[in-house]
Amino acid sequence: MLIRLLLLIPLVLLLMAPNSCALRPDGYFPVGEWNERQMEWLRFATEVPLNPASIPNVMAHLEREKRDAAFSVPEGSVPVDAWDGAFDKMWRLRDTSDFDALRLVSALYSFADHKVANELLWHKVADALSTFKYWYTDPTPARVVDGEQVVDSMWYWTENHILIFHTVELLAGKWMPNRVFSVTGMTGQQHADRARPRILRWLDERAKFGFTEWHSDVYYNLDMRPLLALIDYSDDPEIERRATMVLDLVFLDIALGVHRGNFGTTHGRSYVKDKVAAELQDIFDQTKMYFDDTELPYRSRGSSSGVAFASTRKYRLPEVIRRIARSDEPSWNLARMNLPLDEVPPTDPASTPPPVAPHGLDYRDEANLPFWWSMGSQAVWMMLPLTLEVGERENLWDSQFAPFKALRDLVWTPGDLPATIIKAQNLAGFLWKVINESLLMEVNTATWRTKHYMLYTAQDYRKGLRGSQTHSWQATLSEHALVFTQHPSYLPVAPGGSVPPDWNWQQKDEPGPGYWTGESAQPRSVQHHNVGISIYSPQYGRIPSFGFDFRDETHAYFPHAHMDEVVQQGSWTFGRKDDAYVALYSWRPTMWRGGQPEVFQNAGLDFDLVAPGGANNVWIVECGSIDEWPGGFAAFQAAILAAAVSVTPTATAFDVSYDSPSQGTFTVGWDGPLQVDGNDVAIHGYPRFDNPYVHTEFGETVYDIREGEYSLLLEFDRGERTATAPRPIWNLP
Repeated sequence: MLIRLLLLIPLVLLLMAPNSCALRPDGYFPVGEWNERQMEWLRFATEVPLNPASIPNVMAHLEREKRDAAFSVPEGSVPVDAWDGAFDKMWRLRDTSDFDALRLVSALYSFADHKVANELLWHKVADALSTFKYWYTDPTPARVVDGEQVVDSMWYWTENHILIFHTVELLAGKWMPNRVFSVTGMTGQQHADRARPRILRWLDERAKFGFTEWHSDVYYNLDMRPLLALIDYSDDPEIERRATMVLDLVFLDIALGVHRGNFGTTHGRSYVKDKVAAELQDIFDQTKMYFDDTELPYRSRGSSSGVAFASTRKYRLPEVIRRIARSDEPSWNLARMNLPLDEVPPTDPASTPPPVAPHGLDYRDEANLPFWWSMGSQAVWMMLPLTLEVGERENLWDSQFAPFKALRDLVWTPGDLPATIIKAQNLAGFLWKVINESLLMEVNTATWRTKHYMLYTAQDYRKGLRGSQTHSWQATLSEHALVFTQHPSYLPVAPGGSVPPDWNWQQKDEPGPGYWTGESAQPRSVQHHNVGISIYSPQYGRIPSFGFDFRDETHAYFPHAHMDEVVQQGSWTFGRKDDAYVALYSWRPTMWRGGQPEVFQNAGLDFDLVAPGGANNVWIVECGSIDEWPGGFAAFQAAILAAAVSVTPTATAFDVSYDSPSQGTFTVGWDGPLQVDGNDVAIHGYPRFDNPYVHTEFGETVYDIREGEYSLLLEFDRGERTATAPRPIWNLP
């Protein structure tokens, strides 16, 4: 016994040591494991020689040097002209210059004293930041480049841009508090003071309403970067604390929608270049770093987010969120984000006052404009007065609002803004179903996630209307095996013909709606657990002269190359990946369209399942697995093929009945409820979160997140963040 006690003494002393937190669970990602994850990414990013032109790659090399005594970066590795492209872009005020500005200010805060570059380069960084335009109301400087007047083409109003502009302004102002910034004549400190309340407002809006660019595999990445910059560099306890809590919410949202490294959700904004494979998603590196639920390698050695998360010493993910992401337990997750807008114009808008705005966010108050415009609401009828007033005052028509210019020119009455507004609202009465294609309004999403698969849907979202980059639903079986449907926009080929072999998806399918990106007409999609129904029926007429045209077909992405089996019988197409199954029904007969460029590593095999003959169609999806079908894939197919399906065309769309072998009889039409076995299933009015881990009503700002003995309590009103973990056995009474 004495010998055993003596052997325990070193362990007890170790646990009592001040630096033993890695052995004492505190509710966050264990320090030792997290540091190793960071080094794993840094080793990946620095496997190739330093690329001086890539600011993130330079930062990755310098960060590894900090952590790895055997690794060094030679002095002078980055020449003075290495970042001139970013400086020139910012000087010309080109779109996404704010992304470059965020990279530059992050490098300044992290490595401005490093000899990797001549001091002159850091002066050039400071000059670029102090001559930058930080908001649409700031004067546009009179600059001539290559004989042409510089036009401000930066986009200030999407959700991610708003935070990035304010973050860079705050950090640049704090770095150079006494320097006069040339665009405004304000000092850096004045700029920082201006940005601070705007940042806090943005953070409060996300805490209350979630994200405008909901579930975006592209733009969550661009929210994470400024949030982490605020956490690491702001030196402002309130901003740091609230940014940390909002970043927790971003990761919670991803954790609830990740399957085998794939954030396979419905997306408010996404593109075909991102959504068809886990590693193509811009959040992949940080998702792998934190959740590690895929064996795929990291994606990009020049990832700004990758280096930011691999460098941070302040942000640690709450352990409960990591456990939610890695859970194999079946879960039904309902969520609501964003605010509603009544986009249907009244008969006589001139004599109709605007509706009462939710949460007191008056549509006519310019202080609320960034929030409403972040929803893409510029052409919604009650926003048109402010859009026209501000657009004219700030001369936005030839740059940021170029897509609206043709419509503006139709109604513009020089010197008479009230008359212009009336004309614009009357025109919106005819065109609202198409001109609001970028609108992102209140959305209710549903997810059924199991160990083997995940099904995700935006419930009954803006049915029949154009959606620029909306991704309506998706079934995810693995990193690459996924299925979704889409209504494509018009392409200059015969209706039954192929997409041209030289078609470039990235250049010609964006910003959307395109052949795979967005929806020319959004479906009425509904889901209950592992079954979903999508009814396509465009509710607008074609207007080719304005670019509002679509193909007389719908289609599905169903990649043979990424399935282990694909089987077609009758109206059903079946796929298996490992032990996960998917069945897809089309009311219209389908065909495989070949002879087009691959979407992602399709190996020359079919992936484009087309239902020609009309833009109206019904698609039904049901997912299953070996756990639900012990007889395997064959039993799943047999049950689905034996299920009754009834699709009845109506004056508007279809009435659908489907006898799901796993859930019962589904009935749904273009209007009215979704019913399962005669019982209404809620598809609207969800809480902010409702799932086995957290329940928060919409608009509330307290999130009590639990998984087993781990928890996280976010109390935004109090600014409190509390994580807990099970007590270690040595602390038990």
